[in-house]
Amino acid sequence: MLGVFCIVAVVFDLVENIGRLMTNEAPFWFTVKYYMAFCFYFANLLGGFIVFLTIVWFTSRLAQQTEIVAMLSGGMSFPRLLRPYFIAASILVALSLILTHIVVPIANKDKLDYEVQWMHVNFHVKDQNLYREVSPGTIAYFRSITYNRNTGYKFQLDSWGENDKLIQRLVAAKGTWVEQDSIWRLINVNVREFHEDGSESFKFVNRIDTVLPMRLEDFAQRNAIVKTMTTHELSKHIDQVRAKGAPVSKLVLERHSRTSTPFAIFVLTFIGVGIASRKQRGGIGVHIFVAVLIGFTFVFASRIITVYAATAPVPAWFPSGIDGVQCLAAWLPNILFTLLGLFIYKKAPK
Repeated sequence: MLGVFCIVAVVFDLVENIGRLMTNEAPFWFTVKYYMAFCFYFANLLGGFIVFLTIVWFTSRLAQQTEIVAMLSGGMSFPRLLRPYFIAASILVALSLILTHIVVPIANKDKLDYEVQWMHVNFHVKDQNLYREVSPGTIAYFRSITYNRNTGYKFQLDSWGENDKLIQRLVAAKGTWVEQDSIWRLINVNVREFHEDGSESFKFVNRIDTVLPMRLEDFAQRNAIVKTMTTHELSKHIDQVRAKGAPVSKLVLERHSRTSTPFAIFVLTFIGVGIASRKQRGGIGVHIFVAVLIGFTFVFASRIITVYAATAPVPAWFPSGIDGVQCLAAWLPNILFTLLGLFIYKKAPK
């Protein structure tokens, strides 16, 4: 089932992007490597849902052929019936953890490189009012950034000394990163100096070419960059971003989701067996319909919770701050649907 879904996804993606690939003259071998990495990504993304459908289909066939009734009538308990399912689920969870934390991020590197070169060549930064601590005591600000021009607008650089006293404020209409020279080119620059005696000095310069301890990547990266980092690399990246004063909610949520998503296989296995183990009129079709409905509800609930958690303010009383909120958000769908699984388990034939 997973192989069929991957083939369908590849066909649809290829049909959607074939015009771009031909226009940009994408090499055939790189395209093949891209779709191999795409299959890893897609299989890991839908793995839990496909396992859920497979369990429902298989168990429903057993139920419709009265085999589960025979097992239970012969003295087998329902927990004993669940045992082989959870043994198989444990193998799948272990495999999914390896894929999520290590294999898929490595495969995503080739996938992202291909997309940058041959598919989505334009990069737009939607965020505005970007602040970063580029070095201790030095705060840089851009109101907006146009990445394909290597330019940020309404640039400001504040240098702070001891006792949180402002030493210098530099304001420019725009700042452009000159890659070949590794310098910043600032246009229409106002420089204000604050002296210890309380006096100030001011000067205006049309253009300044200078070296600053920052790069454009410090202010904006493609969201998909995070998907190319193994969990170990992601943890280091979170520490670096937090040190710069940038928000880390989405990054922390991504790190926790890499563990919670594979464990959803246990939850969906529990629900799937409970749904499909009862023989009823309508047969496999009814079971598959209920499974698809629950599966999409699970995905939708997970999406709603994660989107809200990424932007919600963190209460002061909440333990572990941002890490605690994002951990709860990542695991909350599993917790809620485990409760649903317990309810279905009580109603299942014993």
